[in-house]
Amino acid sequence: MAAGHRAQWKGFLKFGEVSCGVALYTAASTSERITFNTINKATGNRVNRIFIDSETGDPVPKELQTKGFEIDNGQYIIIDPEEVTATIPENNKTLEIDAFIPCADVDDVYFDKPYYLTPDKMGGDAFVALRDGMKKSNVAAVARAVLFRRVRTVLIRPHGRGLIATTMNYDYEVRSSKKAFEGMPKIKIQGEMMDLAKHIISTKKGEFDPATFEDRYEAALADLVKAKIEGRSLPKPKKVEVSKPNDLLAALRQSAGMIKAAAEKPKRTAANANAGTGRKPAARAKASKTASSRSAAQRKAG
Repeated sequence: MAAGHRAQWKGFLKFGEVSCGVALYTAASTSERITFNTINKATGNRVNRIFIDSETGDPVPKELQTKGFEIDNGQYIIIDPEEVTATIPENNKTLEIDAFIPCADVDDVYFDKPYYLTPDKMGGDAFVALRDGMKKSNVAAVARAVLFRRVRTVLIRPHGRGLIATTMNYDYEVRSSKKAFEGMPKIKIQGEMMDLAKHIISTKKGEFDPATFEDRYEAALADLVKAKIEGRSLPKPKKVEVSKPNDLLAALRQSAGMIKAAAEKPKRTAANANAGTGRKPAARAKASKTASSRSAAQRKAG
């Protein structure tokens, strides 16, 4: 791992009677997002958080704060921090594989947070044997370990030159899809409407490339902060019009026609394509401007 990328956990990976030293590194982080502080409008000063008693309104110092479980409205059982610590299972620093399962068997609604799983200097052979064996068998491994003070189930899969370990949501944490979809009307789409929908889908097929995903909210925040610094206002976004049932077919026809017209548009010749190489493409200029805006915003807003 690159310098400055600190391991979140170090321990052992065990499968059968074989074990090797491993480390977990955060695979996804929100640390680069723009953050704001809470400010007092009257003074322009930063606001500090203070815990107060819900009944008396008096500030409560840290040494008097503890945990509590509500058993009734306003009635709590006091839980001391020492009692919470005592419930944490014994940590043997081992990711123990319970089973190997087909990769397709796991519903990704159970995925929680991904980590890169790498070997230490002495465990390379065992690590590579496990990685390559899983690749050839097209399986994932289900393992358990005490991670970050809790027993967690982890799904381990081959990923590039290493493995990726994803902590899993427990079954009681995942809400039923039946409950979410129970109010959906029973509608059957067929005929021209179905043909147009399939046509639009077929002409918009692509490949998964996360590098093309733009965090528009983050970019908008950067633009907003930059505009505030420069003393200007941003234009209001256009309102999105939702297609109504009676004009859905017309919208599908229009979409299909627009896609067809774009596909039939003649391509630029090589001479014309190279004619504009002396100036910076608008998209690249915009991206560069957004990047510089975001950098400035992070310095000011953080």
